[in-house]
Amino acid sequence: MPSYGPSSPSSFTSPPLPAPAPPPCGVPPFPPLRVRGGSGHRLRRAVWRQRRAMAAGLALTAAALAASGLGGSGAGSGGGPGAGHGAAGAAGTASRRVPAPVRLVSAPVRIADAATVRLLRPGDRVDVIASEDAGAGSRVLAKGARVTQVPPPSAEGSTENGALIVLSVPRATAATLAGEGISAGFAVILC
Repeated sequence: MPSYGPSSPSSFTSPPLPAPAPPPCGVPPFPPLRVRGGSGHRLRRAVWRQRRAMAAGLALTAAALAASGLGGSGAGSGGGPGAGHGAAGAAGTASRRVPAPVRLVSAPVRIADAATVRLLRPGDRVDVIASEDAGAGSRVLAKGARVTQVPPPSAEGSTENGALIVLSVPRATAATLAGEGISAGFAVILC
């Protein structure tokens, strides 16, 4: 019968033993280290002695930033009514109010002279003038209105009724233009 194990007990060898640890050596006695005169100590001492001057400097810097509007969120910055007016707005002397933005609407307007409308392009600024009759006086209804659209001329080619343009104007001006457009003919002046 065959044997699958070692043929003799002497074929196994044990690992070598580790070397013994060296004897402990003594640490020589030494006094504790004390560092004096470091740069951090000098700075702390200077700040401690000059704390009143430092406080005054910081207060002066804060006041300058508040007055110039460069500070974070204070009276001199932000989007409120007193924004950008600096110390004058904070003190209440000669403060100016920023007007609220005007909401613009699109107003279609029929101009009496179709040839004039062909000269207009979107983005042009115009004054709109109303006149009742050729001999009567005229009045300006809208100043500096922006042309937003100039529709192409009609396929019929009829220009006796004028031509249509679309203007961007405040709501009150749009109401005036719509009311006056019923009875008056409009003309435009390029600005």
